[in-house]
Amino acid sequence: MNQVDENGRLRHLLTLEGLSREQLLQLLDRAQSIVDEGADRLLTATAVCTLFFEPSTRTRLSFQRAAQRLGADVLNFEAATSSATKGETARDTLKNIEAMGVRGFIVRHAQDGAVAALAEAANPGTALINAGDGRHAHPTQGLLDMLTLRQAKGDLGGLKVLIVGDVKHSRVARSDLHALRTLGAAEIRICAPASLLPEGEVTAGCRIGDDLDAALEGVDAVMMLRLQRERMEEGLVASLDDYHRDYGLTAARLRRTASDAVVMHPGPMNRGVEIDDDVADGPQSLILKQVANGVAVRMAVLEALLAP
Repeated sequence: MNQVDENGRLRHLLTLEGLSREQLLQLLDRAQSIVDEGADRLLTATAVCTLFFEPSTRTRLSFQRAAQRLGADVLNFEAATSSATKGETARDTLKNIEAMGVRGFIVRHAQDGAVAALAEAANPGTALINAGDGRHAHPTQGLLDMLTLRQAKGDLGGLKVLIVGDVKHSRVARSDLHALRTLGAAEIRICAPASLLPEGEVTAGCRIGDDLDAALEGVDAVMMLRLQRERMEEGLVASLDDYHRDYGLTAARLRRTASDAVVMHPGPMNRGVEIDDDVADGPQSLILKQVANGVAVRMAVLEALLAP
């Protein structure tokens, strides 16, 4: 599915893979201007739907807030209380809501590639935003992570960034990796047990290891990942206590990083498993800043796709 039209304008946002540095920077620059100056209500009388087939807190509410700030009419769909429980397909759900005059769909789905398949079925002029599909991609999370890093560190070109944890099941990690490579991060490290590393080209060009203490040495940013137990097969992690011992970010471990290093996490956090309270709530944490930036990033994306 081609997410860019013949004029170079985004038709959909399905993944950060394949987007150019210039396209990423354009979205990040617009998001930063929204943070600094706000935005006009460019989507007044435009209807958008949050089409979520999986649970969500931050992403759903952030998109709702973004659309409302732009003046859009927001419809909320939840699979558990919809005709999906009666056997209606995701495609039929999309087409029926589209027939009501909805132009934008923010879609979360458990299956890899599900949002791209729905984009193929959509009418011309309808835009889809991937709010997370299986293990595949979560592009607006990747963008808000890059905006947060850029605010804290400036240009990403000289940064050493460490991603820790369940990369195998993480759509966030995949989107972050695409963005970090495209934006020219100096060094990308990944630390995880072998059972939680993905196969294929996802980690190409990264320094990979399973020793967290060594991986933390001198990095500028640490991006922790949630253990996605709902997507795991049994036995990938011996126990939560063992995982915390080997891969949990503690205050003592954080001291191995650069003195001005920052800590990030896409949420929801498993406190005491992948990250300790005094790190999550400490002075180096940008976790709530990520959440705040999510609204501006999603406003920028909605503008890019739907504004006249």
